[in-house]
Amino acid sequence: MSRDGKNYAPDMSGIAQVVEPGEFVFAASHFDHGHIYGQIKGLAQAGGVLKALYEPDDSRIASVREDHPGVAVVQDFQEILDDPDIHLVTSAAIPNRRCDIGLQVMHAGKDYLTDKAPFTTLDQLESAKATVQATNQKYMVCYSERLCNESAWHAGELIRAGALGHILQVLNLAPHNLAAATRPAWFFDKTCTGGILTDIGSHQFEQFLYYTGASGGMVNFARVENFDNLDTPGLEDFGEVSLTLDTGASAYSRIDWFNPAASRTWGDGRTFVLGTKGTLEIRKYIDVTRGEGDKIFLVDDQQEVEIDCRGKVGFPFFGQLILDVLNRTEHAMSQDHAFKAAELSMQAQEIADQKR
Repeated sequence: MSRDGKNYAPDMSGIAQVVEPGEFVFAASHFDHGHIYGQIKGLAQAGGVLKALYEPDDSRIASVREDHPGVAVVQDFQEILDDPDIHLVTSAAIPNRRCDIGLQVMHAGKDYLTDKAPFTTLDQLESAKATVQATNQKYMVCYSERLCNESAWHAGELIRAGALGHILQVLNLAPHNLAAATRPAWFFDKTCTGGILTDIGSHQFEQFLYYTGASGGMVNFARVENFDNLDTPGLEDFGEVSLTLDTGASAYSRIDWFNPAASRTWGDGRTFVLGTKGTLEIRKYIDVTRGEGDKIFLVDDQQEVEIDCRGKVGFPFFGQLILDVLNRTEHAMSQDHAFKAAELSMQAQEIADQKR
């Protein structure tokens, strides 16, 4: 169990391959955030072949080169853009640079998978929408709190199967380890991150939309603060937001950098979902005092049940995405969904910023 959230990547060894070797070829670039390692693992475990890397800091790609001994390391990102064999580029750049990289990738005729948050401004979002429309390429987002967590994924399957009835409310709690001494300078610059609701919050908005089946919503309330890190005024260490979704469901999230020092993991992320026929709680990363996370606690009109998801559900998103790229379908995630989660998070950030 790790307290290092910035480099968190679950064991993805059980992912089923969906293509034969060479059918799906991808590249990876811009290793500014550790989530890139999980993105690479997910695509490779599902059968993708990692052909090329672009990252000026050799220390960031050493482990990837060991895992993929045939991968080429290029000195110019343009080499990846010009390679006709590459179907998709996955990246985890500094957040305010992610959109520009995605635009380059799509104009080169390739699909793009970025770490969250995919944008830091609404203008960037509009540029991406226009480029998707013009190129017919995909601008996908690895919202890893759901896509890279077996319990969060399985909860979605249960909800979609009607286990809770009509969804009335979703609550997300997302404490994170700050570990300030290990963070790069850009982490404390709001122009780079977009703020706590834009950055970490985009995970939460994606879950709100998915678990309720909503396609949009309205931000009722949003707040950000710097309570305890006044030496870094560009950091927001606390955020909260309330929404009403277009299904009528309500949603609330608290996001913060105050995960307690005694916690065995980098963040005790939990989600609570209320439906007309039942409730569930997702303990994503830890089951406090009892053991590992990836647990669902479900109560309906017939049973109380604890569901252990670790090692049993897998990470279907990556295989589904590969097939979407090859078949031009939208089974892993629709483009509208990926964009709407980001849009709502940035709208909430704007509302919160206006109050400060």
